[in-house]
Amino acid sequence: MRKRIYILLAVGIGLLFLVSQVTAQDEQWLQYHSSREAGRILGEFGSQTMQLSTEQPKGVKLPQFKGQTQLFAKWPTPMVESGWLWIALDRTHKQGPYDLLYIDSNGNGGLDDETAAAAYRMDQRSAYFGPVKVIFEIEDGPVTYHLNFRFYYYSNRNSLYASSGGWYEGDITVGATKKHCVLIDQNVNGTFNDKSFESGKSDRIRIGPKGSRDTRFVGNFIEVDGTLYRPEIACDGAFIKLDRAEDVKSGNVKLAESITQFSANGENGLFVLKPEKGVALLPVGKYRVYDWAVERQDDKGINWKLEGNGLNEKNVFDITEGKEAILSIGEPIVATLDASERGGTHSFRHSMKGRAGENIELTRNGARPQAPRVHIKSADGAYDRTYSFQYG
Repeated sequence: MRKRIYILLAVGIGLLFLVSQVTAQDEQWLQYHSSREAGRILGEFGSQTMQLSTEQPKGVKLPQFKGQTQLFAKWPTPMVESGWLWIALDRTHKQGPYDLLYIDSNGNGGLDDETAAAAYRMDQRSAYFGPVKVIFEIEDGPVTYHLNFRFYYYSNRNSLYASSGGWYEGDITVGATKKHCVLIDQNVNGTFNDKSFESGKSDRIRIGPKGSRDTRFVGNFIEVDGTLYRPEIACDGAFIKLDRAEDVKSGNVKLAESITQFSANGENGLFVLKPEKGVALLPVGKYRVYDWAVERQDDKGINWKLEGNGLNEKNVFDITEGKEAILSIGEPIVATLDASERGGTHSFRHSMKGRAGENIELTRNGARPQAPRVHIKSADGAYDRTYSFQYG
């Protein structure tokens, strides 16, 4: 009897192990990285601006400050019960630049048990801090996160900017293919799974070759190699699940046939599409036009590309099943020349806009073409000169 109990126990443990292995395969784990150069390494990081106050927060335990005055701010994050962490800026000496930063790194509501982070770089108007570590206590245990800060002061105006100093990345399997995945906390609130109709409030995800800068918005869907998936991202960014999206309701968007690439974003994510004869397919939902492109080749074999971006909030559209959304974007392009005069000096500015008011960028074989020229001639012909514009 005793031997049987051991056998059943062993079988039970074995079955439990198999079940856990199946579950672990669904959750594809990523590795956490941090750096003060996170934005330079990944090429895309959002920032958050915090309001600063000279008034000491009531009921908050504070350290023994060194400076005569301090500045205080709240960093909002859903990773702590209060919804924010206190930050204080101090000086090494009674007067001088703010070169010390305190943050409630353990989320206990106070700063008296914290060690100040010293600025690693300073210039005439700025002080840089980071990566500054904070610890979030979640159900599964403590989670590490990092922030980079820039304090900016000019003409009695102080600003504190925060950007994420940490990110997750690692190899995952998509279908039967190995890919590299990167998660970026774009809205700098300590989580990695935020999705929103507003692009600035959505986090970022990359799935592709290692080093790829093809960045999508975290949303209800993500397309990888022509297949649509429903991503599930851990709040702290530690893992990702990808389930193939089945039975997705979709609708058409109608564009000018000259458009060769079209992007739209919303809570469903960011979709980069190649329209066929001016028609593209999107899952049902609300979107905003993100950008578009028109590519052509001239009779000399030179490739020209028009890209439109910076569209305003009016370029919002709904995709409904069985209906077609018609968008008025793309060509014709309007080129304008603005002239102004001040103190006998004449200034000219050349710009191009799309039909929806979008900004236009023109490239020739992937590079900027030579800047356009302007020909100025007086009414009597006494002044007749041609000038070249300059970029920048």
